[in-house]
Amino acid sequence: MADEPKTSKPGTGPAVSMVGPGDGETIVLGSTRMRVLEDGSNTGHRLALTESVLAPHTPGPPQHRHARHDEGFYILSGTVRFTVGRQDYDAPAGTFVMVPPGAPHTFANVTGQPAVMLSILTPDLYVQYFRDLQDMTAGGQAPTPQAHARAMSRYATEPARDFA
Repeated sequence: MADEPKTSKPGTGPAVSMVGPGDGETIVLGSTRMRVLEDGSNTGHRLALTESVLAPHTPGPPQHRHARHDEGFYILSGTVRFTVGRQDYDAPAGTFVMVPPGAPHTFANVTGQPAVMLSILTPDLYVQYFRDLQDMTAGGQAPTPQAHARAMSRYATEPARDFA
């Protein structure tokens, strides 16, 4: 199956997971296509890694805070705008942004070109949120702000209402 990561053979030491270019779970969230490279199942849930392609003019999630995990973003191509509180930062390719627990943040692609970024989550807590959000939007309808907030709360995250 193309979605399954490859692992080393048993008996050769700790298993090594490899996800090829066409492999990995795909999560579609509006105009963003996310590929889960590591969902935490191979890292004892210490770390997750996703690759996201943001279409041109893609709005980001509501500004929010994570209580229990760090989130890092490495921009591979294009430019992603990060908003932290009331401050905007444009992050071109080659930029790494690290968001610690408690920091209000969001991101968007405000340009006319696609942007690609890697997201690192430690621990892996938030990957299931992306799956839940995809399920909530499967009918083509965006979740209400209340439903979105309830989903976030299951993963120690809350909207940053002071910056809404």
